[in-house]
Amino acid sequence: MANLTSLNQSLGAQVRAEQTETSLILHTEEAKIRIQVFHPLVIQVQAVKQNQAWDDFSYAVLDTCQAQEIQVEEQEGHWYVKTAALHLEIQKSPIRLRFFNQNGNLLNEDEPAFGISWLGQETWNYKKLQEGERFVGLGEKTGNLDRRGSTYIHWNTDQFAHGPESDPLYSSIPFYMGLWNGNAYGIFLDNSYPTRFDFGASNNRFSFFQTGDGPLRYYFIGGESVSQILGAYTDLTGKTPLPPLWSLGFQQCRYSYYPDTEIQQIAHSFRKKDIPADVLYLDIHYMDAYKVFTWDDKRFPNPEGLIKNLREEGFRLVMIYDPGIKVEEGYEVYHEGLEKNYFVKYPDGEPYQGQVWPGWCHFPDYTNPAVREWWADKHEELAKIGLEGFWNDMNEPAVWNKSFPDFTEFDFDGRKASHKEAHNVYGLEMIRSTFEGAKKHLKGKRPFVLTRAGYAGLQRFSAKWTGDNVSHDAAMFSDVRLINSLGLSGVSFAGADVGGFVGESTPALFQRWVALGAFTPFYRCHTMINTRDAEPWAFGEETEEISRNYIKLRYRMLPYLYAIFEDSTRTGIPISRSLAIDYTFDDNVYFYLFQNEFLFGPNLLVCPVSSSQDIHKLYLPEGAWYDLYNDHPYEGSQAILMETPKDKQPVFVKAGGILLMQETVAHTSQKPQPILEVHVYAGPEGSVFGYYEDDGETYNFEQGDFYRRKLVFEPQNRQLHFEAKEGTYASHFEQAQIFFHGYPAEELSVRYQDQDVEIHVDDYRFVEPISNFDPFEKREDYSKTIRNLASAFVPWTKEGVMVHF
Repeated sequence: MANLTSLNQSLGAQVRAEQTETSLILHTEEAKIRIQVFHPLVIQVQAVKQNQAWDDFSYAVLDTCQAQEIQVEEQEGHWYVKTAALHLEIQKSPIRLRFFNQNGNLLNEDEPAFGISWLGQETWNYKKLQEGERFVGLGEKTGNLDRRGSTYIHWNTDQFAHGPESDPLYSSIPFYMGLWNGNAYGIFLDNSYPTRFDFGASNNRFSFFQTGDGPLRYYFIGGESVSQILGAYTDLTGKTPLPPLWSLGFQQCRYSYYPDTEIQQIAHSFRKKDIPADVLYLDIHYMDAYKVFTWDDKRFPNPEGLIKNLREEGFRLVMIYDPGIKVEEGYEVYHEGLEKNYFVKYPDGEPYQGQVWPGWCHFPDYTNPAVREWWADKHEELAKIGLEGFWNDMNEPAVWNKSFPDFTEFDFDGRKASHKEAHNVYGLEMIRSTFEGAKKHLKGKRPFVLTRAGYAGLQRFSAKWTGDNVSHDAAMFSDVRLINSLGLSGVSFAGADVGGFVGESTPALFQRWVALGAFTPFYRCHTMINTRDAEPWAFGEETEEISRNYIKLRYRMLPYLYAIFEDSTRTGIPISRSLAIDYTFDDNVYFYLFQNEFLFGPNLLVCPVSSSQDIHKLYLPEGAWYDLYNDHPYEGSQAILMETPKDKQPVFVKAGGILLMQETVAHTSQKPQPILEVHVYAGPEGSVFGYYEDDGETYNFEQGDFYRRKLVFEPQNRQLHFEAKEGTYASHFEQAQIFFHGYPAEELSVRYQDQDVEIHVDDYRFVEPISNFDPFEKREDYSKTIRNLASAFVPWTKEGVMVHF
C-alpha cells in the first residue's frame, strides 16, 4: 500500500495480476482489488486486504445477477475493461480507477492521491469532485435534492418526530447518482455495516463513501440518462411488484382505532360522507398486551367478523405488528421461538432481550432461513380470517434507548454476523418473510406490505412510508423530497403520513397536504395517540369538501395511476418522479424554491405549496404546460407567480401528453361506468402512453391475463392511435371518451376509422367547487371549470384503430 501517513493507507502499486473468465484481480503488497462485469452498464469493484476473502453474499442483489465474461486489455501502465457502454481505465501504480462512457466522456474518477484507502478496519473510496457535479438519491435522506456539500450516515434509526435535517432515518439505501457535464452515473455501495457518504462537505477536493467494516464492494452504473441508470440499478436489486389495486386507494389510520365498533364507525362515516376510501388500519392496541399475532378479545372479540363486515363495505383492513416477541410464560409464539432457537443471541448463546411495547422481548433472527419460513407461516391464520395487508413497524430494529449490543449474533444465512453487519438488513429480511408468507397463504391474491425500515432492494417486498413525521409545512416539503429520493433509489411505492403524525395539523395544512397526497404513490392519513382526530372531516366542513374533491380526483385517476405502476414493475422508473429524472441538467430544478416539484407519472407536474401563502412562485420546466383545472397554457423554462387558494393544488399537464380518467367510485372494488376518459393535450410533440388493466387482485396477469395497449398521440398529424392489445383480459371499459384540450371545438372534425364522429361540447371539471362558507368573503370562483371542452365517443375494445381530428 501507499503509506501517505502512519494512519491512512491507500492502494499502492500493482505487484501481481490474475485473470479469470469473469474477473480481473490486481494485487498490491497488502491489498487486492477485483473487477467484474455484471451488465454492459454495470461494473462491480471489490477491494479487501490480502488476508481477507472476497465476499459475494448480498441480501440486496438478486441471485439471478451474475458476473459475465470480462473483456480486458493491458497496456503499459494501465489496464482497460470495456463493455458496450462503459470503459474502465485502471492505473497500475498506484491503482486508481477512472470510468468513461462509450463516447469517451469521463464519468467518475478516484481522487489521485487517496483513491481506495484504509483507516483501521474502515475502508474509504475518495472520488475527485468535478466542476459543477451534483449528487442525487441515497434513499431516505433529508436535506436538499442536490446532496452536494452534505454528509450522510446509513444506520437504520427510529427517528421520532424527524425534521428536514434529521439523519439517519429508518432505511438505508446506499445508492446515489452523480450528474455533471451532461453525463450521469450511479454508485451502489453494497455493504450493510454502518456507512458514510460525504459529497464535498467542508472540502472542495473530493467526495467519499466509507464502510465501517467488511469489504468495499460497489457497483458502478453508467448510462445515457438517469432513467437508464435507475433501470440498471433495479435490474440488480429488483423492481416493485404490481400491488393490489385497492392499495392505491385512500387509506386512513391512527394510533389507534379501538375497539372494533370505532373502526366500523369510521368506515360508515366515509361512506355516509361520500369520501372514497379503501383501507383502514389497526395499530398496536388491537393486540393482547402488544403481543404480536394475538388479539385483545375484549376490544376485538370477533376479528374475522370485523374483517368480513368491512369487506362488505369495500374496506380492507391492514394490521401492524413489530418484531419484538414478549418474554412471557404461556405465550405460544415466545415458546416456539425459544424452543427452536430462533432468536438473536448474545455470543454465549443466551437470547438477547430488549424493551419495546410489550416490555422485555426477544427478537426473531430473520437472517436465518428457518426463521423466515417460521415467520412466513404465521400468516396462514391471518390469511384465513381475511387479512390481505400487513404493516411491519419498529423493524430498524428499534428498542428503547435505541441500540442492540453490537456483539449480538445473527445467522446471516449460515455465515454468522454481528449486529453491526446485520442491523441495516434486519427490516429487509423481516418484510421479505412477511411478503413471502402472505403471498403463500393468500393463495393467488397479491398482498400489501408496508414497512418503516429496510435496505437496498426493499422495493421487492414492500411499500415504504417515511415514518413519524411532524404536522408542519417544512415536514410536508421534506417528505416530498424523501418520497422523490426513494424513487431515485428504486422504491416506487412510497408515501408519507398526510397531515403529519406528531403534533396536530391545522385545517390549512391538512387542506394542502391531503390535496398533495392525492399525487403520491402511497396515500394515507395518520396521526398519533392523544392528538385530535385526523380524518378528512375532522377539521371542519371546508376541509372536508377539499378533501373529498382531491380524494375523488385520486380515484378518477386510477387508470392512469395503475398503468404507471405497472410500467414501474418493468422499468424501475418511479411513480413520483423528481425533476432530476427528466430535466437532469436544468439548474432550476435544484433551486430551493423549486426542488420539491415532481412529475406524477410522465405527464402531470405537481408543485407543492405551503399552507400560509395564497400566491406562490412555481417553475415550469422545458416544454409547454396546461393548468390541469382550466387549460390555461404556459410556456416552459420559466418561473411563474400563481394564485393558490386553499382549494387549489397546482398541477400542470404536459403539452402533447395523455391523461386517463374514469368516473369516481367509493372504493376500488366498485366498478365505474364503462367509459374510459382519454384526455389529449395539444402540443408540438406527442407521446406514447401504455394503458394497463387486469383483475387488480390476483397473479393471473403472470399467465397473460391482462389488457395492455399503447396509445400513441401524434399532434402534428392530429391523430390518436389505439394500438392492438396484448393479453387475454377483457377490459372493463367499452367506450373511450376522447377530450381534446387546446383544440377549439369549432376547428375539430373527428373521424374514427374513416367515419365521422359526433363532437360534444360541454363544460368540464376535474374537481367540484367548494362552498362559500363566509358570506362576507369575496372569493374568486376557483371551481376549476374548463369551458367548452370538446369530446367524442369511440369504441374502446376495437384494436389497432385510429382517430383523426
